[in-house]
Amino acid sequence: MATRIDRKFAALKAEGRPALVTYFMGGDPDFDTSLRIMKALPGSGSDIIELGVPFSDPMADGPAIQAAGLRALKKGMSLTKTLDLAAQFRTSDNTTPIVLMGYYNPIYIYGVDRFLEDAVASGIDGLIIVDLPPEMDEELCIPAIKAGINFIRLATPTTDEKRLPKVLQNTSGFVYYVSMTGITGSALPDTTKVGAAVERIKKHTDLPIVVGFGVKTAEQAKVIGAAADGVVVGTAIVNAVANTIRPDGSLVADPAEAVATMVQGLSSGVRAVRLAAAE
Repeated sequence: MATRIDRKFAALKAEGRPALVTYFMGGDPDFDTSLRIMKALPGSGSDIIELGVPFSDPMADGPAIQAAGLRALKKGMSLTKTLDLAAQFRTSDNTTPIVLMGYYNPIYIYGVDRFLEDAVASGIDGLIIVDLPPEMDEELCIPAIKAGINFIRLATPTTDEKRLPKVLQNTSGFVYYVSMTGITGSALPDTTKVGAAVERIKKHTDLPIVVGFGVKTAEQAKVIGAAADGVVVGTAIVNAVANTIRPDGSLVADPAEAVATMVQGLSSGVRAVRLAAAE
């Protein structure tokens, strides 16, 4: 059965442009503000929302996303409340795909069966669980697919031809190509290498390939979007939120407005790919 993610990529393919995938941290700087941020994303041009689950020991996240997770945890954010955030978003938007991104530990403690049941009820469409390799598919990947949730896997520059089929084995929705080795928010990689990597992965799968880790500007989104089926922006959005928060936790500006302005710019970059291709 087609998920919201499948339907979104089919619609974008018909439109002839790549997806803009936006990541933000659930509960940062607090629950109500992050719900406003989430609600502002689709109207600002986001096609797919990646909802970060705060975790105390994130391995793949750079300083900005780690700091966002800690801010959220200090305000009492949890996996339960992250699902509630999605559920509240769904009361006014039943079409924008939501991908939950995080680590396995909170889900394991929550209980896999209970988690999947609650995730479906909350309107979650996909999972990116960065610390679960394909060898552990029975833990969560297979049960998630059976529950109708896409399980999205990461491929990296170090994922060679021998490893790639294993990584893609039970992947659905899309493939997330991490365009560099290292943590989120580092420098943008050589875009020509990204194009070659996307072509290499496409030889192994018909799934859309989205590229993330390092995209910060509309121009970068345009360049990456020309080579891929989608562009993920995370750290830049998390930084936009952080820039509205004073050291004492009070706000200098509205985080939702700051994120909306940034996403509108990024969206113009992604949409320019279609215009350039059509000329």
